[in-house]
Amino acid sequence: MSDYLVIVESPAKAKTIERYLGSKYKVKASMGHVRDLPRSQTGVDVENNYEPKYITIRGKGPVLKDLKSAAKKAKKVYLAADPDREGEAIAWHLAHSLDVDINTDCRVVFNEITKDAIKESFKHPRPINMDLVDAQQARRILDRLVGYNISPLLWKKVKKGLSAGRVQSVAVRLIIDREKEIQAFVPEEYWTIDGDFLKGKDHFSASFHSIAGKNKNELGSEQAVQEILKQLKGNKFTVTSVAKKERRRNPAPPFTTSSLQQEAARKLNFRAKKTMMLAQQLYEGIELGKEGTVGLITYMRTDSTRISEVAQSEAVEYIKSEFGDQFLKTEQKREKQQANAQDAHEAIRPTSTFRDPNSLKEHLSRDQLRLYKLIWERFLASQMAQAVMDTMSVDLQNGDVVFRATGSKIKFPGFMKVYVEGTDDQVEESNKMLPDLREGDEVFQKDIEPKQHFTQPPPRYTEARLVKTLEELGIGRPSTYAPTLDTIQKRGYVALDNKRFVPTELGEIINELMLEFFPEILDVEFTAKMEQGLDNVEEGKVPWVRVIDEFYQEFEKHLKIAEQEMEKVEIKDEPAGEDCENCGSPMVFKMGRYGKFMACSNFPDCRNTKPIIKEIGVTCPNCHEGTIVERKSKKRRIFYGCSRFPECDFISWDKPLPRSCPKCEGLLVEKKLKKGVQVQCISCDYKEEPQA
Repeated sequence: MSDYLVIVESPAKAKTIERYLGSKYKVKASMGHVRDLPRSQTGVDVENNYEPKYITIRGKGPVLKDLKSAAKKAKKVYLAADPDREGEAIAWHLAHSLDVDINTDCRVVFNEITKDAIKESFKHPRPINMDLVDAQQARRILDRLVGYNISPLLWKKVKKGLSAGRVQSVAVRLIIDREKEIQAFVPEEYWTIDGDFLKGKDHFSASFHSIAGKNKNELGSEQAVQEILKQLKGNKFTVTSVAKKERRRNPAPPFTTSSLQQEAARKLNFRAKKTMMLAQQLYEGIELGKEGTVGLITYMRTDSTRISEVAQSEAVEYIKSEFGDQFLKTEQKREKQQANAQDAHEAIRPTSTFRDPNSLKEHLSRDQLRLYKLIWERFLASQMAQAVMDTMSVDLQNGDVVFRATGSKIKFPGFMKVYVEGTDDQVEESNKMLPDLREGDEVFQKDIEPKQHFTQPPPRYTEARLVKTLEELGIGRPSTYAPTLDTIQKRGYVALDNKRFVPTELGEIINELMLEFFPEILDVEFTAKMEQGLDNVEEGKVPWVRVIDEFYQEFEKHLKIAEQEMEKVEIKDEPAGEDCENCGSPMVFKMGRYGKFMACSNFPDCRNTKPIIKEIGVTCPNCHEGTIVERKSKKRRIFYGCSRFPECDFISWDKPLPRSCPKCEGLLVEKKLKKGVQVQCISCDYKEEPQA
């Protein structure tokens, strides 16, 4: 019999922690929540202070029975769920089910699963924090009141299987509003004039800037460009101004949940859901041979960029030994937190700086290693010195026409030696200095090229952009972003097109209905205010019942109006333009979990379905009879194959092009690079210059 029982959420976590605590401790997993609101009913008594009705989750009976048996045999029970609201609520539900007094020192929390952190946390157990529990309860009850009242209404008025939630509804609205902006956008013409210049044998570039004595000129037409070019007298320019500066660049702070999801999307092409799944594995522990199972990163649901003194000291030691004293941060200042950050625990960082990615190659999967490397490099860079850039700006004048050239060069790389933060727009910083130019020098224009451009509409949301926007608006919390993005896609409200969100017809219909009858749920400020209310509950400033009551009193009025006035919406299936090969009825397009597909209109008598085949206008190079079509693998990855499959087995992960190789007449494909694409031949070594 063990003296102490420790309960965590997952078996992987249990295995790691039990090894650290020794034989007196038995560690078991609850497999997440053991109690929740019932699925078959709302489970909230609105007439009795919103009292929740909790029941044992279906399938958790045997788990709970095993935990009760172990608890009876133990001298003391420790509840060691995750260090956040959700973890506190799991601990509270377990305490209720196992008859553990919540006012005793039964709760243990830790930010990382390492031997020292675990042993230290068990020296400081505490009672369950009911403010944290109440904040989680309030969120759960709010979401239940919204979902279980609006969803049945949508089933009745639109179609079955729909749902509405506070955060997901706002996310869909943001995507739809952005699409409306794009559709309403009117492009405006503008021009640039770029020149290639010579100083001795040195080439450099400069662009038209202004007419001398005036502010920078915007060129709105070809006529304006021609007027500028007419003013040029010969190809000799004089250097009229040289400005040299030193610019310092700070490293990005360590990762929060949001910034990790954004950067993993930019640099690793990971979806938010995948990022969180891999981070969970790294946090709970990985088998490292003789070392045993070790948690490699700190807790991954956080909105804080704070770092412990121990972690800072370790980073200083590593940086000194690997790079030298000059790469150390000159001062360790506290990172500025977001206005709505809870700062409950540290930023996401490696549990040991000395455990570098190269040392873990044989123990981690490819994707685990890529994510760990990202976290490790970001943390290490955040503790390093600023980068120093030499910049130079030069004005060149011919008559009244002024061209400007800029250049920059890394003088001292600092943190950039390890890591540079990505951007959504993939703008690369120039690292090319101009020739040694001084005022009065003469340079010669070798070539001038006017270019026509058009202003572009705002970009559609990628997962990274949407997470960033939700965070900036104060909507949702670290634990909600990934499930929110997953839900709005599963419900068919939005779809991903070239990794960017586009609203579906169904999403637009639901959005219009919600705007008409439940405007407060789609109101960004209202939703952010609701999040602040939940934070106030966590801090013990207001009782959770008041936050819910303030919302529900108004919500109930809107609900009654919607039940009476919302008209039934009929979503007609779009004809597919072909007949069913089984029964002859017309085929129609339908929306499924993974997007549109074709189905027989004679359903349920005929259940024929098939994927939508997208031809790309290329004849199959293998059989020369079929055409190449776009398909999707089981993992939803796009590939290209012959329309005569299985008679012809040609497939390609790269997109074939409708033109032949000029060298061997073979098939050309678009090969995706990290930034842009490159046209290559599959039969010979022909390649074209990469395109952004």
